[in-house]
Amino acid sequence: MKRLFSILAIISLMMFGSVQAQDSTQTTEPAAVEAAAPAATEEVATTEATDEEAVAEEKSFTQELKERFIQGGPGFMGIVLLCLILGLAIAIERIIYLNLSTTNSKKLIKDVEDALNSGGVNAAKEVCRNTSGPVASIFYQGLDRIDHGIESAEKAVVSYGGVQMGQLEKNVSWISLFIALAPMLGFMGTVIGMIQAFDKIEAAGNMDASLVAGGIKVALLTTVFGLIVAMILQIFYNYIIAKIDSIVNDMEDASISLVDILVDYKNKK
Repeated sequence: MKRLFSILAIISLMMFGSVQAQDSTQTTEPAAVEAAAPAATEEVATTEATDEEAVAEEKSFTQELKERFIQGGPGFMGIVLLCLILGLAIAIERIIYLNLSTTNSKKLIKDVEDALNSGGVNAAKEVCRNTSGPVASIFYQGLDRIDHGIESAEKAVVSYGGVQMGQLEKNVSWISLFIALAPMLGFMGTVIGMIQAFDKIEAAGNMDASLVAGGIKVALLTTVFGLIVAMILQIFYNYIIAKIDSIVNDMEDASISLVDILVDYKNKK
């Protein structure tokens, strides 16, 4: 009996030990899973950080433009940039001046005619003084010569119209100069860059693709920037020319109407 109890006790201890081993194994597995979870989280975080760094490394348009500008060389690229700055400055000044020179000529003609019929030449001249723009200035000159006859007034209108046209076209030729100069400077920079690239090939003694590609890329950047500057200035130039033509046509029509008004005024007197 004692031996039986001893055998049963040994079996019980063995069974209890196996249960504890299973419990410890099950306890270890969640711990391992929990230990692996932070590692996976760290790996995902590292991947996200890498993606963010890759996005941050993507250059913006201005950064890319700045880098390309520096690669083109400060010499010719600086001159091309100067052409753009000066051309835009003149273009903006002309646009402001032309917009201020625009006059409602129909209203001015009516006001001048009413003032001339009601208050005479001095009243009409006062209307012209209080109105800005080249059309009012031309009207004033014509009214100022009315005492010398219609022909004298008409000559004054035509002559002062030419003066006002010159004021409208002031400095516009500089914009056309910069439009032609910018791509020419770009082409010159390209030619010089190509010469330098061939000099490097000659010095190296072999046809290295990196020498040729790098030199040609830098050389062509000046041409690209020169063409961009020319296109930008060309848009402003065409707008300014169209605006000048519109004002000049308005001046001519208004001048004809003024001469007719002066003729009627003289005939009434």
